[in-house]
Amino acid sequence: MEAQWLAEYPHQAADNRPRKRPRLAWDAAPQLFPPPKAIPMLYCGQELINGNFTTAFLPPPPIYYAGPPRNLSPPWRPDDKDGHYVFTLGENLTPRYRILSKMGEGTFGQVLECWDLENQESVAIKIVRSLQKYREAAMIEIDVLQRLGKHDFTGSRCVQIRNWFDYRNHICIVFEKLGPSLYDFLRKNNYRSFAIDLVREFARQILESVTFMHDLRLIHTDLKPENILLVSPDTIRVHDYKFSFFSMKIPIRPPKDGSVFKNLPKSSAIKLIDFGSTTFDHQDHNYVVSTRHYRAPEVILGLGWNYPCDLWSVGCILVELCSGEALFQTHENLEHLAMMEKVLGPLPKHMIARADRRAEKYFRRGLRLDWPEGAASRESMKAVWKLPRLQNLVMQHVDHSAGDLIDLLQGLLRYDPDERLKARQALQHPFFTRCHRRCGY
Repeated sequence: MEAQWLAEYPHQAADNRPRKRPRLAWDAAPQLFPPPKAIPMLYCGQELINGNFTTAFLPPPPIYYAGPPRNLSPPWRPDDKDGHYVFTLGENLTPRYRILSKMGEGTFGQVLECWDLENQESVAIKIVRSLQKYREAAMIEIDVLQRLGKHDFTGSRCVQIRNWFDYRNHICIVFEKLGPSLYDFLRKNNYRSFAIDLVREFARQILESVTFMHDLRLIHTDLKPENILLVSPDTIRVHDYKFSFFSMKIPIRPPKDGSVFKNLPKSSAIKLIDFGSTTFDHQDHNYVVSTRHYRAPEVILGLGWNYPCDLWSVGCILVELCSGEALFQTHENLEHLAMMEKVLGPLPKHMIARADRRAEKYFRRGLRLDWPEGAASRESMKAVWKLPRLQNLVMQHVDHSAGDLIDLLQGLLRYDPDERLKARQALQHPFFTRCHRRCGY
């Protein structure tokens, strides 16, 4: 199953995969050729210098090897112990794509920057691990991507799929090449927050993309700054007048003149990526979804979830873009719920009463959260106690539009998913509409 080219975009449904095609000649085992005759690396010659002939060491003539063309696939290599594809920069991934660099790696596999020799452009190729569960998730993602691409006429909502194929038991998905994620941009700026007007533009586009997906009855379930990419990698360098060296996570020596700069994206255009966890609204919604920091309370309590879980994630993302740090930095359910109560107030009694058996242990007699009595450590208690209320947190980082942003966040971060703002409703919030009237957008 080394080279099984599947349908180019658009393709058949994931459950109706094309039959396996014969192995193509370009991926057959390369023929062995005898080594070339030894040629000395240097040779002596006569060179005319200042009117006199002198002996000089000159580079040898070029060596031409008889052998297979350079665009053949590399020799077969076994995957690593985790099922990741093993590659070398500069070699080919099929005759069409040449590997330029590694862009990232996750639980799903790796993302490589490649040069498309056919279309003469850079692309990003997601090479999924060769384990069956990841292959199945990749086929679902392809189906979702093509469904989105069919309805996204402007190509401005979600990353565009170019092609996909099965190569050496790895599903490979070819995407347009975009810029860095919002998380990577924050990290490279030492987690300095974005200006509120830029946050507004990001928020508008995120909510428009979520509305687009929800209208197609799709739930992303894994919205986070890592899955929101800037379209362009271009940046501009500006003075950072609000910067304080005492707030830096990685201390550096202040410059002599005291001037501090930061990078801003040259364009605010963004797109959503990573649809491997996307589900339809009619599918089972009782398992755990979302990356921990952006997980809605109904997911933790085992109450089932639906479209509103995406809006909770959007609320957490907006706070992070304004402050530079994740709102709920935790890896444990009880601590996570305690952080929610510290920032947003107590959980509703009716949600506590309906919590499933796994979540019952987080509450005392089913009435209130078992905190701080059930805290795992003093460090855990300190992590919760240091969190401010949502209003105070926003006011610390936002100079104008703070009131509208707080009201929007309170609508997105409502505990009860039935009361949470819907994506289309959020777009009509004064946080966006007042800016339109003031700025003339």
